[in-house]
Amino acid sequence: MRIEKYLLIFAALFCGLDDYGSEKHWFDPNVNEINRLRTTSTFFGFESQVLAIDGNKEKSSRYLSLDGQWRFNWAEHYWNRPLGFESVEYDDGDWEYFPVPGIWEMHGYGVPVYHGRGYAWLGQFESQPPFVEERNNHVGSYRRTISIPKDWIGNIICLHVGSATSNVTVYVNGQFVGYSEDSKVAAEFDITPYVHQGENLIAMQVMRWCDGSYLEDQDFWRMSGLSRQTYLYCQPKAHIGDVYIVPDLDKKYRDGSLSVRLATVECLGMPLSLSLLDPAGKEVVKKQVTIQQDTVAVSMVLSNPFKWTAETPNLYTLLVSLPDETISQNVGFRKVEIANGQLLVNGQPVLIKGVNRHEMDPDEGYNVSFERMVQDVVMMKKNEYQCCTD
Repeated sequence: MRIEKYLLIFAALFCGLDDYGSEKHWFDPNVNEINRLRTTSTFFGFESQVLAIDGNKEKSSRYLSLDGQWRFNWAEHYWNRPLGFESVEYDDGDWEYFPVPGIWEMHGYGVPVYHGRGYAWLGQFESQPPFVEERNNHVGSYRRTISIPKDWIGNIICLHVGSATSNVTVYVNGQFVGYSEDSKVAAEFDITPYVHQGENLIAMQVMRWCDGSYLEDQDFWRMSGLSRQTYLYCQPKAHIGDVYIVPDLDKKYRDGSLSVRLATVECLGMPLSLSLLDPAGKEVVKKQVTIQQDTVAVSMVLSNPFKWTAETPNLYTLLVSLPDETISQNVGFRKVEIANGQLLVNGQPVLIKGVNRHEMDPDEGYNVSFERMVQDVVMMKKNEYQCCTD
């Protein structure tokens, strides 16, 4: 065995602690999250049906954006990261201001790396999972003071980090809250025990590489930072924990059905209302039940609904309401099947055209705005049309 491998084994066995005594979670393949909330479907709990129908969480009093300028420190090597930065007393007066979301390499911190084959550290050290070097393992440290509204106290308060590459460690008011890898999966943390009304400090640390980087290698630009929305939200103690919806059509592709399964939290004995609105906003089906257990299953039947296809993307809106919370989900009635080796949508054969689209912006890297996404889709549709007419 070569000396390099002996050194790697030594590092894995004896370098499992940071300088200040906490475990190196980023070095342990058995740990990819600590205190991260369970992943659920995407939805937001609004305080009214009107806001839920509108669907813009930024209009809700239960939403507080953390996007914008944060105090920021960038360390070229892991050992240069600022220790104790999470403390309320830490002086960050000489730190830069940096945008969140924002990619370090697109703002002058580090250099974007592209590899079609091999890892981002190609040429620096030999790949031996879960080992990654501390040298050139850039670390971004973030600090921001925010104010918790008075009417949030008594509710559950959560932090949402839309994307952190390659990982994120979260502190609130100097206390460790949690840790997350999986750079393209949103990380949410219950920070209720750590906050109070008024001013609170949120501190986060993101690393360029961690053991999870071995599972995220592909032919794309390798960058680091926070690339999606970061925000706080609150929800009542009695709330909807998750929702799973399955729309379907009958064998004749005429009538529709809707199967809804809900996970609820502290809702026993409460009334639950489900309303289905057609594309024009008219209520067409309504169900009301009393919650008897944490999991609730409700079925709906709809006569000859508008069908969803790529050419006619008709969407209904399902409202699920508790006394103090409403969520909304778009629903399309369709049936997807494979018959005789042919892919069918609503009984009709379809041809799928696709493109390998990475999450990439020429100016902001992984931070892709809604407007840029629309521009990409329009450009692809124009190219498709041009190819078909030439």
